[in-house]
Amino acid sequence: MNHVNVRENTLRRQIILVGKRLAAERLIVAAQGNISARVDGNRLLITPSGWDKAALTDDCLLLIDNNGKPLGKPAGRPSSELGMHLCVYDRRPDVAACVHAHPPYATACSVAGISLAEPVLPESEVAVGPIAMADYATPSTEEVAASISELVDGHDAIILKNHGALTVANDLETALMTMQVLEHLAQVVFLARMMGQVNHLTEKQVQAIRAAVERQSK
Repeated sequence: MNHVNVRENTLRRQIILVGKRLAAERLIVAAQGNISARVDGNRLLITPSGWDKAALTDDCLLLIDNNGKPLGKPAGRPSSELGMHLCVYDRRPDVAACVHAHPPYATACSVAGISLAEPVLPESEVAVGPIAMADYATPSTEEVAASISELVDGHDAIILKNHGALTVANDLETALMTMQVLEHLAQVVFLARMMGQVNHLTEKQVQAIRAAVERQSK
């Protein structure tokens, strides 16, 4: 087995695991959400449309090219949000994984018009970075790809207004972690608003956090 097949098989297992974790943590329910990963410069793996992510199997995942064309004999149709995933990979050569979920608190913030862009938690500043909110777009249409196309260049976390959230990273584990931290941030903001107010981090505090992370990475 060559290294390309090893990577593909590894990614298949990782996608299945991410699907189970998204469902177990109630970041999705039923057939919601979709997951994809870049196999190499020409091929992607993506979850099928209408499939319970807690019940993904190795042979249900679809191998496609960079234009969304199925490679081989697919067992189903690619995710209805295929266009969004292709948009990310086209615009972000550094990205190798996308996770789209419907995290309740982050989605509720978008429904209520509450922005998560302002810095609140050191952990989210480190693990998520800047957070964008895309205009509402009809799910399963090219409107979704258009709504994120100008945002994905500078953001690894995008809230899809009245819809859900998208996180991207160089690997599936990081994309999942970013989704988890995004949802945790939304919960904290929700609770803080219920208690009275949200105290944001100052620019000086944010710069200190970034400097500390940079020092640790050297």
